[in-house]
Amino acid sequence: MTLLRVPDAQTRPLYGARISRAIDRRIAEQYDIPGLTLMRRAGAAAFQVLRMRWPEARALRVLCGGGNNGGDGYVVARLGLQTGWTVRVTALVEPARLKGDALAAFREFAAAGGAVTAELPDEDAAEDVWVDALLGTGLDREVGGAYSAAIERINASGRPVLSLDIPSGLGADTGSPLGRAVRADTTVTFIVPKPGLFTGQAADFCGELWLADLDAPPEALTDEPPAALLLPLHPPALPRRARCAHKGHFGHVLIVGGDHGYSGAARLAAEAAARSGAGLASVATRCSHAALLSLARPELMCHGVERPEELAPLLEKAHVLAIGPGLGQSEWARMLLAAALDSGKPLVLDADALNLLAQAPQRREDWVLTPHPGEAARLLGTTSAAVQSDRLAAAAKLQGRYGGVIVLKGTGTLILGADGIPRLCAAGNPGMASGGMGDVLTGVIAALLAQGWSGSDAATLGVRLHAAAADRAAAEGERGLLAGDVVEHLRQTVNS
Repeated sequence: MTLLRVPDAQTRPLYGARISRAIDRRIAEQYDIPGLTLMRRAGAAAFQVLRMRWPEARALRVLCGGGNNGGDGYVVARLGLQTGWTVRVTALVEPARLKGDALAAFREFAAAGGAVTAELPDEDAAEDVWVDALLGTGLDREVGGAYSAAIERINASGRPVLSLDIPSGLGADTGSPLGRAVRADTTVTFIVPKPGLFTGQAADFCGELWLADLDAPPEALTDEPPAALLLPLHPPALPRRARCAHKGHFGHVLIVGGDHGYSGAARLAAEAAARSGAGLASVATRCSHAALLSLARPELMCHGVERPEELAPLLEKAHVLAIGPGLGQSEWARMLLAAALDSGKPLVLDADALNLLAQAPQRREDWVLTPHPGEAARLLGTTSAAVQSDRLAAAAKLQGRYGGVIVLKGTGTLILGADGIPRLCAAGNPGMASGGMGDVLTGVIAALLAQGWSGSDAATLGVRLHAAAADRAAAEGERGLLAGDVVEHLRQTVNS
C-alpha cells in the first residue's frame, strides 16, 4: 500500500464525492475487493500516519459517526487497542444501528476489548491525539445536531487532530465548510484525493495531507473524468537556452497601465516579465511616470502615453500585451483597453482591465484572464462569497462566458482553458496576501507567452513559477512579504 504526502512530484487527478463513490463500487464489483478489506486498509494507513506524525502518542480519543467514515475510525481504535494504547471511543450512532462494513468494523473493535460511549468527551479530556471519523465525503447538507456539537468539541479540545478521508463538515467538492467543520492537524484521504482538500477554505482545515491508495487497482480510475488535476508541488525545469540566443528570440512584452498614483503596479509587472525571461519589456504609462520608471529600472523601456494613437507604434513592436496593472477605470484607461483589444495581439488581462471588461463583456480565445475572487464576482455578476463557495464552478462559468484561459487566483489557484479540465496549484503561502502579487503574476504569464508557450501552458507554468518564487521568498518569513521580494526570486526560480 502506497502512502505519501500530497501534493507531491506527480500530477494527480482529483475526484469529487460522486465519482469517488463510483470508484469504490467499481473496486468492489469489478475487482472483487470487499468494502471491509478497503476499510481495514484505510484504518491501517491512518494508524500508520498517526504513529509517524505523533510518535510519542499512547492514548487516543476516536469520535465515530454511523457510516463508512465511522467504520474507518473503529479500525483505528482497534489497532490502537492491539498496540497496547489507551483508547476511548465516542459513538454518535449506537452500534446496534450500524450497518454493513461499519458494523463489521465495530464488531472487530469490540472483539478486541473495545467499548464505546455516547457522551462527548469532557473539555479537559487529555488523550494524546483525537481521531475525527464522524462524516466522510458524502456529506451534502449543513452539519447540525450532535455532529455539530462533536465538531465544536473537537475544535475546542486543544489536542492534535487526525481526520479520516476529509475533515468532517468540509465539502468534498468545494472545500467550503457546511456550517461547521473540523480543523485537523493532519488528514489522511483514501484511494483518490478530493478537490475539497485543496480549494476553497481547505487549507485552514486539512493540515498536512496524506494519500493512501489502499492498493486499489489503478484501472479502476482510468475511465473516470477528474474534477481537476492537482499540479506537482514544484514547477518543471525550463528548457536550456541555445548558446547563440539573442533577445529577439524571447519576445517583447508590453505592459499597459500605471494611471496616476499607480505606477508601481506597472513596474512590478514589467520587471516580473523581464525576470521571467522575456527578451524585451516595455511599459506604456502616464507621461509623468515614464521617466521615473526608467530611472528605477533602466532595463525597462518606458513610454508616456496619453492618447490611443500614441499607443499604436508600441503595439506594433510588441508580441504580447498585458493590460490592467494600475490601469484604473478613467477614460484614459478605457481608451487604452479598447486599443489593446483591437490590436490582434495575445493578451493578459488583470486588475482594472477585468473590471472594465465586466462592464462590457465579450468573449475571445486569445487572452488569459487573471481575476481574484472579487474581480471574478464582478465578471459573473455575483458576490465574492459565492465565487469562493465553489471555485471550480466559478472558473467554469468564467471560461464559458469569456473564453480563453481563466486563472482564478487565491489559495489553490485554478487554471482553466478550453479543454475543460481545471489545473489546481496548491503551492504558495499566506505571505502572498499583499498588494502587487497579481501584477507580478501578470508579468510572468506574459513573459512565457512571449517566449512561445501556449495560453494554457503559459498560465499554468506562470502560476507555478510565481508560487515557487513566493515560497522561496517566504523562507525569510511570510508576514511582511512584498511583491518585489517575489520578483527578486523569479530569476533563481526560472533557472532552477
